[in-house]
Amino acid sequence: MTHDTTRDPCPYAIVYDVGVGFSMGAIGGSVWHGFKGYRNSPRGYRFSGLVTGIKTRAPVLGGNFAVWSGLFNTGDCLIAGVRGTEDAWNPILAGAGTGAILAARSGKRAMLISAAFGGVILAVMEGVGSLVSRLSAGQYAPQAPALPEFAQAPQMPTLASVGAVAGPTNADFQSDADSHQAQQAAMPQPQQPQQQQPPKSMFGLVSR
Repeated sequence: MTHDTTRDPCPYAIVYDVGVGFSMGAIGGSVWHGFKGYRNSPRGYRFSGLVTGIKTRAPVLGGNFAVWSGLFNTGDCLIAGVRGTEDAWNPILAGAGTGAILAARSGKRAMLISAAFGGVILAVMEGVGSLVSRLSAGQYAPQAPALPEFAQAPQMPTLASVGAVAGPTNADFQSDADSHQAQQAAMPQPQQPQQQQPPKSMFGLVSR
């Protein structure tokens, strides 16, 4: 089973979201019903009407939010446990089931309408959340650092350049040999000394 690491585990998520739902409902109800109590009260009693509207209606709206949040998160945890995975379908199905349960006293038709409404609302919320996550994911993608204009990557030497720089080739040896032979041919050859013949006598004998 895949786990969503961006939220608390299921037993703790239910309690946490119930508290968050009650807080949101109480704060929103205080603003809305306080404004209504202030506007609908006569002059001289507007402040007391504001306080009365907050005291009487804000906790009720906070309780409604807390009930909806508790049912939704309980259904989300149950569906995730049955399906063995956590994806966008779990909150959509949980929202539809929560809407149907809250409208159970109004009949089957009201349950179907409330379930469809809850499923559509959760589907839109999941779609918007997924879109925002994809758009913001590019900001955290690793990027290569920008190099200055004068800095260039070193060029790797090729085999031809390595051979040309490493040492002489066969053609170089041949040209050196030809030039050496030409120099030897151009140099004057030393003359060998002629060997003197010993004098001969009148009878053809070599005198010693």
